[in-house]
Amino acid sequence: MALFDAYRLGGLALANRIVVSPMCQYSATDGRAGDWHLAHWAQLLQSGAGLVFIEATAVTREGRISHGCLGLYDDGCERDLSDVLARARRLAPAVPVALQLAHAGRKGSSALPWEGGRALAGAQAWQASAPSAVAFDANGPAPVALDEPGLDRVRDAFALAARRALRAGVDALEVHMAHGYLLHEFLSPLANLRDDAWGGSREGRMRFPLEVFDAVRSAAPGVPVGVRVSATDWVEGGWTLDDSVVLARELAARRCDYLDVSSAGLSPAQRIVSGPGLHVPFARALRAASGLPTMVVGLITEPAQADAIVASGDADLVALARAILRNPRWPWHAAKALGASVRIPPQYLRGAPV
Repeated sequence: MALFDAYRLGGLALANRIVVSPMCQYSATDGRAGDWHLAHWAQLLQSGAGLVFIEATAVTREGRISHGCLGLYDDGCERDLSDVLARARRLAPAVPVALQLAHAGRKGSSALPWEGGRALAGAQAWQASAPSAVAFDANGPAPVALDEPGLDRVRDAFALAARRALRAGVDALEVHMAHGYLLHEFLSPLANLRDDAWGGSREGRMRFPLEVFDAVRSAAPGVPVGVRVSATDWVEGGWTLDDSVVLARELAARRCDYLDVSSAGLSPAQRIVSGPGLHVPFARALRAASGLPTMVVGLITEPAQADAIVASGDADLVALARAILRNPRWPWHAAKALGASVRIPPQYLRGAPV
């Protein structure tokens, strides 16, 4: 029953090793949380998971993927997130909540996924920014390369959003350095073609993402702060697992509390070798090399599979994404299958797995 063992993430007590992964909902209005988020967060907080993530949350308005993305870039965003989260948490006050801080980089200014997800055009579009003026794909618009004042603004926006999140009642933070968004773009030689201090060598390409982490870490003393990484680009000549090992060691030296291990998202040329638990070997390698606690996400669907990942020491926490969207009561069924127990709201006890 390793999956249902208690765990401490930094100073945060988790009832079990199940994490609800941050999943974009594309349902905000000018970055603000609303009724959809209330319903979504409330049901996930009642799922029995030990930790629940709020979706990727943009630190600037232009750092959103789409018009529907959640943000923390002004007082209105902070006020609405605080209000909606407080209402949802009344239903499960003991469950810790984490928030992922993000900037979309060159993948910003896109249509909603169910509207095609392509780059916006015309009056609805905005100028995306990136390390270099290199489009995500051959048919997309080129972003503007961030200059030094722009880098300062983005770094400071991450720190300010971190402070806003804590004021809103969030218990842990995660810096998004994965899936082809801005900080991952700085890391990968496929997207970062700069020849200044923030490009070139691996150390140069890591410089800005590490500056952002340091700014968030300073803005959130005493609170667990982790990083989501794409362990590999799955593209020849791109970011690799060996690179991620070096990054993980740098983060460990900066008092990072955990790694959230995923992969890909940087290039349409990616060739992913997929399968159940495809990121588990990456999590195992990064955990061993850095000593950092890891959570792992990706095609983890069965209770026995999740339990084995934790029991073997491949990862400390298992993050569910699509599996828990399909079945928000996944932890209830996992507890039944593994002979463990999980908190079920008394109103739903008649429907508990038998």
